[in-house]
Amino acid sequence: MSKAKAPVRKDEKKSSSCCCEEPLCALGPEELATVRELAEIATEFDLAELGVDPCGGIRIVRRQTRDGAGTAAAPAVSPLPPPAPAPAADKPVESGVLLTSPFVGTFYRAPAPEAPPFVEVGQTVRKGQVMCIVEAMKLMNEIESEFDGKILEILVKNAEHVEYGQSLFRIEKA
Repeated sequence: MSKAKAPVRKDEKKSSSCCCEEPLCALGPEELATVRELAEIATEFDLAELGVDPCGGIRIVRRQTRDGAGTAAAPAVSPLPPPAPAPAADKPVESGVLLTSPFVGTFYRAPAPEAPPFVEVGQTVRKGQVMCIVEAMKLMNEIESEFDGKILEILVKNAEHVEYGQSLFRIEKA
């Protein structure tokens, strides 16, 4: 019993895999900028080969040194991280201590939608004073100040989702 393959029509497109190779002339200006960046990185770190597939995976091969050290090829494929923002030289160093979320949940500045916020920027707070609420699994968790101080910045908007360890407030210790 033989299995017959279904005929493929010429007008049908075959599904392409993520690692298909495109000719360089088909790349747009953004892709060419990426290729230039990769060439600079390859030169800077003395790499023999550096490739990126359309899905963002990277293949790196190091050049062999004269003494044979560092000859291992690293055909690791990993997603390309987004470019890191350059630190601004004129931006002042931020002072204060960060109060972080102990839960994943929703951040609320006030106990009810029509109520005033627990704290405002510039306000002095005492240790144990309620700063906000983080709703986690339908439980309203009051987040308290860990020390006396002054609110320098509120880093999260009302009703915004927050992650564990995410900074909520910047406070200047008293």
